Formats: sequence, C-alpha cells, structure tokens
Amino acid sequence: YSVESGGDPDNIPDLTYEDYLEFHRRYYHPSNSYIYLYGDMDIEEKLNWLDQEYLSHYDLAKVDSVIKEQKPFESMRKAQVKYSLSENEPKENKAFLSLNYAISNSLDQETCIAFEILEKVLMSNPGAPLKQALLDANIGDDVISYIDTDLKQPMFSITVKHSEASKEEQFLSIIRNTLEQLVKEGLDEKSLRATLNITEFKYREADFGQFPKGLMYGLQLMSTWLYDDNEVFTTLHENAVLASLKSKVGTGYFEALIQKYLLENTHVAFVALVPEVGLNLRKDEALKQKLEEYKNSLSFEERQKIVDATKHLKKYQEEPSTKEELETIPMLVREDMKKEARELSIIESEVADVKMLHHDIQTNGIVYVKMLFDLSNCPKELTSYLGLLSSVLGYVDTNKKSYLEFANDVNYATGGIAPSVYTFGKRGSSTEYTPVFCIDTKVLYDQLSTAFELMEEMIHESKLDDTKRMEEIILEVKSKLQAKLISSGHVAAMERAFSYFSQEAYFEQETRGIAYYEFLKEIASDYENKKEEVVANLKTLMDYVFRKENLIVSVTCPKDGYDLVVNKMDEFVTKLSEKEIVKDSSKFDVQCKNEGFKISGQVQYVASVANIYDAGLQYSGVLRILKTILGYDYLWNNVRVKGGAYGCMSNFSGVDGNSYFVSYRDPNLSATKEVYEKAAEYVRNFDADEREMTKYIIGTMSAMDTPLTPAGLGARSLGAYMVGTTYEQIQKERDEVLNVTVEQIQQLADVVDAVGKSQYFCTIGNEAKIEEDRDLFHEIKELV
Repeated sequence: YSVESGGDPDNIPDLTYEDYLEFHRRYYHPSNSYIYLYGDMDIEEKLNWLDQEYLSHYDLAKVDSVIKEQKPFESMRKAQVKYSLSENEPKENKAFLSLNYAISNSLDQETCIAFEILEKVLMSNPGAPLKQALLDANIGDDVISYIDTDLKQPMFSITVKHSEASKEEQFLSIIRNTLEQLVKEGLDEKSLRATLNITEFKYREADFGQFPKGLMYGLQLMSTWLYDDNEVFTTLHENAVLASLKSKVGTGYFEALIQKYLLENTHVAFVALVPEVGLNLRKDEALKQKLEEYKNSLSFEERQKIVDATKHLKKYQEEPSTKEELETIPMLVREDMKKEARELSIIESEVADVKMLHHDIQTNGIVYVKMLFDLSNCPKELTSYLGLLSSVLGYVDTNKKSYLEFANDVNYATGGIAPSVYTFGKRGSSTEYTPVFCIDTKVLYDQLSTAFELMEEMIHESKLDDTKRMEEIILEVKSKLQAKLISSGHVAAMERAFSYFSQEAYFEQETRGIAYYEFLKEIASDYENKKEEVVANLKTLMDYVFRKENLIVSVTCPKDGYDLVVNKMDEFVTKLSEKEIVKDSSKFDVQCKNEGFKISGQVQYVASVANIYDAGLQYSGVLRILKTILGYDYLWNNVRVKGGAYGCMSNFSGVDGNSYFVSYRDPNLSATKEVYEKAAEYVRNFDADEREMTKYIIGTMSAMDTPLTPAGLGARSLGAYMVGTTYEQIQKERDEVLNVTVEQIQQLADVVDAVGKSQYFCTIGNEAKIEEDRDLFHEIKELV
C-alpha cells in the first residue's frame, strides 16, 4: 500500500526504464486481473467472448501480488515528518498531529461498518464528542477524521490541523481520556440510531452521483474479493449488517469496539507533520545538482544516446496509430446512437403565492425537496457572509435543542438537510444570473412533517449569537477550504479567473472561492474584535434571505408525495420574514487581475478563461464535440503526454458563455500557456475520417447520456428551468452533436482563439515556477 499511489517524486529520478517495463510485465497481466460483468446480458456468451478474444491469448502466470498482513506493533510507533512551507508563510501553528489505528480486517464487514458508524458518532457528526473535546482544548484550528475499510487492515485516523508538535501529549491524552469516559458512560444511543438510519438511507438510495452504479458496485466488491475469492459479494449485503448493528445499540457492543480497537490496541501510529520553510526549493536544487552530476559523469556518446532516445520518444508520442490498428477495435456507428434527447420533467404551479416546480418521477417512496431563496436583493457587502451562513445553519444550537440533538433528529428522520449557496446563469447572457440559498432535504413520505418542522427550526430558531461556537465553525470551514483550494487548484484557478470579468463568478468567489477564504482568514485573525459584527451581519441576512417573495420550491417525487408537500406550504410560508429591507441592486467591481498564487507544492494549475458571447461568438452543440476532441487529442497529447501534467480539461458553456482551458498537477507554466495559445491552429487544421469523428461523438454522447438517479433527473429539470433552457434547445444541441462535420469543427477556431489567447489568466503553483514566469501576471501573492 505504501507505494500504490504512483510513486514518490523524490525517487522517480532513480527509476530505470528496465525496472519500469519489468514491473508492467509482472503485474499488468490477465492472470493478475479481476474481471466482473454488470447488466442485463447473456453471461455465458460474454465469458466465451472474453476467453476467445483476450484470456486465451495468454499463458497462466504466477503473480505474487498478495497484500501481506502487517504484523501488529507491540506498542505505538511514532514518526515526525517534514513538509515544505513557502518563504513568506509563518511557521507557527502549522503542524499536523495524527493518530492512526489499524482495525480488524476488511472481511469482518460487521466490524468495518460499525467503525464507519463510530467514525461519524465520535468525529464527523455535528457535536461529535471526541471532535468537540479536541476543539475545546484549542490545540488546533480544525479536527478531521478518516476511515478506510477497503484496506486489508482497515485504518481509522484522527488529525488535528494547524497545531504544534509540542502538543503531542495533550493531543494523545485528550483522545484517550475522552474515549475512556465514553466507554464508561456509554455512547449516545440516539446518535448511534440516527447515524445508522442515515447510513441505511444512503445505502438504499444508492446515489453515486455521476458514476454508474455498475462501476461503483464493482469497485465495492474489491474490498473483500481482493483478499478472499470466497468473499466476492460480501459488500453488497449491507442491509443485513445494518439490521444486526441496529439490534446491538444499547448492548455495549459499540463501546466494546472502542475499548478493543482504540484503547487497548497497540497497532497504532502517531505521526507529526511539521513545517520547514523552503524545503521544496532545497529539494529542487538538490535534484538539479544530482542530475547535473549525473550528466557530467556521462561520456559524449552516452549523452547523445539520451538525446536520441528523447527525440525518438517525442516522435513516438506524436505518431498516430495506423488506420489498420484502429480498425481492429469494434465500434458503434452514428446510426446506433439514440436520436431523441432525454425529456424534461417540470410541472409549474403556484401554492400559497409561491412558485412550485414538480418533477413527477418515480423515487421509491422518497421525496426530494429544494427550497430555493433568491439572493439578488442581498447587500453586496455581505455576500461572503452568505457562504458562512450556509455553514452555520444546522451546526449551531437552536432555541429548542443543542446542535448535536438537532443533527441526531435530522439524521433519524431524513436523509439529511443541507444548506448551500450557488448560482444559475441565464442562457445566452454573459451578465445575468440568479444567486440562491438552497435548503435541500430528502425524506420518506411518513417523515415529511418532521422534515418541515426541522427546516423551520433551522431557519427560525438557530442561535447565531453563540460566538464561541461561531469561531469553531469559522476555523473549521477555513481549514477545509484551504485544503480544497490546494487539492483542487485547477477549479480554484479557473473560478478565480472568471471573476475578473463575470458578476456571477465574482459572487461565487465571495461565497466559496479564494475571496471567501481570504474573508474567513481575516475574521479568524481578529475574531475577538469582529465577533459581534459577524453575529449582527448573519442576523441581518436571515431577514434578507428567508422571505416568501424569494422562494421557489422544487419537488421530485410522484404526485402523491407532491401533494403531501403542498399541504405543508401554507404553514411554512406564513413563518417567513416580512421585515422591511432595503434592496441592493448594485454590481460587483470586477477587474482583470491575472494573479499567480504561490503554494509550497511542486506543481501548477494553469487556467486561461474567456466568455465567447462577449467575444461576439455563438454557441452550438458542436462545441461539445470540440471539448471531447481537445480532451482526447490536442490538450491530452501536449499538456499531459508531452508536458507531464496529471490532467487537462476544457469546457465551453452554452448557458453563460464562460469557457476555459485548465491543467491539473502540471510541472509547467509558460509552456502550458503556449499550448493553449496554439490550440486554434490545431482546430483550423483539424481533420478526421468518419471513424474518428464517430469516436468523438461516442465520447461526447456518453457524457450527455450519463444514467441519472431520480434526484439527478429532478435536478436536471430544475437547472434547465432556472437557466431558461428548453427541451427544443436540448434536442437541437443533440442533433448538432450527432450530425457534426469536420468543417464545423474547423470553424470553431475563433472560439478556441478567444480562450487560448485570452487576457484572463490565473495560476496556482510552485513559488519558484511562478517567480520564474512572473511576467505573465499582474499580481503575485501567497495563496494561504
């Protein structure tokens, strides 16, 4: 497991080509593979085909790829590891303290699922006692937990972020003392039952988002199949395990697991991650020196051999597969693809003077409700507080109960109640948009009344003046957002670049992006002086947001469930605020900043963005095909294959016209920008035969026809309604995709030019690399 993630950058220069090939020959062999089939098919026919076309072409090989069991430690192991900070980052409170337990084994599914429940009860749920004890001790900004039951020996981790290595003993003693107290006094039974309920709800719902169920079920099998060929389908029988665990609440079972695996366990590792300023810069310099010494040790002939091999590699990368090679792969033709677009499901009506959108879709007894409150009239200077409000509701006490009790009630009765802030653009416009505050819930029919009561309690009874709790939330949100901005730097850079010209993107920056992070950081740095202001602003927003005239309700379920929601609307609406407000219709002050954000990482996220409508250009469905072509060919080959980036993406929006090129974990910066700038030349000279075009169409249609859950179908129809997309427009776009020609692709060169050569550019990346290419930026600053 320690080497499964693709290798350590520090060791990659020592890898030889021979070792690389040998590793592939040994492990990437059908004798070492796991094959599963999912769907409605003739299984025997498929197995025969697999044998004839693939497996029979290989001899059986003995491959030793068994995951060996790690021998339990006799006592806790400790390690201190350094990580890099950039030159201008302060070192104080930048350590990470982590306690990690090995737990049972993955074949013991009851223990694994029980610990997934315990992780939530102890650490993840609002008000979870172990997390709260660590927060109350004030030894770090944030506390996170992690459980991985896919490993042969599952792992449970507790981590305090932004602490000091000197607080090790305090960290360990708080965990031990709190766990001992919980074992002695017993866990909160309602927390256990509520967590079991929401886990069962999610298991039955089987909502994997954009990922196909067949793929996700297949991956789930690996948690046991990898370690025992007789335990293939174990993970697909979670209902029986959950029923067993429900019967064990209140029996001491869960407390006994804490005693055995957390208090008495010696197979435990404590890791302190401590900062060292400039560590990456020194590593980079050491690598340069190492490579220089290696270069100097070579003869002229040896150097020439490397040069020749590199030229050969580049030629090989640029050389397309032959027509004969490509035609060995079976493929659909255009006529095989469905011509009709998926229908929209929207029935619009009005109840209690509120617009209702009903998506009449079979949902297996679940009602999906979205309460959308228009934020267009909120004061612009309070925009960032909207993001904070969405993090606060549900995580503070109400006038009726503690936030732990509130969370238990939510999880016991529903599939969750989630506040969030997001936007809908307006189709065909680069300037219009609708920002909304959404309260989203999913609930079985018989618990709908309780769900409405809980939403009303969240809106009307939340205690926003608990400044101690507010500070905990601000520090936690700031910490999580910081991690997200760095790990998803491609999204952060792209969204920041859009905010240089887009009102909608500027709003999103203020509520979830880099600007929101800077807002949280500013509050946290002077919280004592700002806490009353924070409370006052949140209270002000409650009167601006939760008003009848702002509300649109989206309901996904059959007619009988929708009628139950309608019956609740009068009472819900009459409680909304009628307090007089001053509406704000002002605009944000957008400016082209072209920023380079420095981080202590070794890679870049390089974004170039534009708005095609502002450039005087039009959208068509052919741009969907172009996205596929760039992703499979031009950007893939130049940014990933030749450039060495982990990924590269593009998109062209038919709603607001916002379009982008962005790279992910990219070793380059200016070289990638140059690739973007030359993209139009590739498009002008684009050529493909019918087989190649069909391949691109298939790749595009797979994204357009992704299977959707009932909730996903409802969200699709809601999104179309809010942005002003009609079924006819969706069908027209589909027709344009299916009937695309090479000439139509070539005609999109101006669109690509607008994005690739855009004046709007943002990068998050390595400090040395950004300084090296500083001429590309108007401003250079630290991200965190």
